[in-house]
Amino acid sequence: MTALAGTVDPVLGRVAARDGTSIFTRHWPAVGAAWASALIVHGLAEHSGRYEHVGSHFATAGIDAFALDLRGFGHSGGERAWVDRWSHFHDDMEERIAAIRASHPGQPLVLYGHSLGGLLILGYVLDARSQPDALVLSAPAIAADLPVPQRLAVNVLGRLIPHFRVPNGLDTATLSSIPAVRDDYLSDPLNVHSSTVGFGLRGFGEQDRVMKALDRIPVPTLVIHGGLDRLVPTASSAVLEGHPHVTRRVYEGVWHELHNEPQADQILSDVVTWIRGAVATT
Repeated sequence: MTALAGTVDPVLGRVAARDGTSIFTRHWPAVGAAWASALIVHGLAEHSGRYEHVGSHFATAGIDAFALDLRGFGHSGGERAWVDRWSHFHDDMEERIAAIRASHPGQPLVLYGHSLGGLLILGYVLDARSQPDALVLSAPAIAADLPVPQRLAVNVLGRLIPHFRVPNGLDTATLSSIPAVRDDYLSDPLNVHSSTVGFGLRGFGEQDRVMKALDRIPVPTLVIHGGLDRLVPTASSAVLEGHPHVTRRVYEGVWHELHNEPQADQILSDVVTWIRGAVATT
């Protein structure tokens, strides 16, 4: 169950990544004439199916919306919660962006990433690749909130036995204030509740890289964060305040999954309004 009911059914697909990995995709065609495209990138342990209502909301607003299951997650191929090198994620996004650009020439394109997805899309634009026209970072996981002993353990085990699996440690009770959302998350067989330590090691390295390069964000960027987010603490995105191109909005009383809260309809409408203004100036 989600906070919003879907009104546009997605077109499901599958493509081969440049290394042959099977990538599962979704496409919510815009209702009426599309004025922008969006690529939705999900967070840790989940998949694009949890964003049906987000894609539908965008499509209803005239945004041609796309999503992918990250490699190692959802219906996509690859070892669960593992990546040989972090740039494989960027390769996959770059290919999706190229495909969207090819099918929608001249149309503005926005990347929307939640939590880990926020880290991924931010890292992507800082990686000297084909650029989108704007970014939306939803509770971006750009900083690790781990005790020092745990981080040291990941650093050691990630090098010695990188495929060793450990529980994600996500406090699912903090995802959303809606009990049904939390229940559905736990019962969803496509969600991955453990990760390889190699994945964690590479993720921490990417966080460090991104944090050192925040002053180079090249495109208009909206940061949205719940004021009651205990999973990715609200204060962690404050480092983005004041950077050129960045607008940050904190929604008081909202938990981690802003798109799965009672206020989701208004929040997503705010996002659409911001996207319209951002792409109008690009």
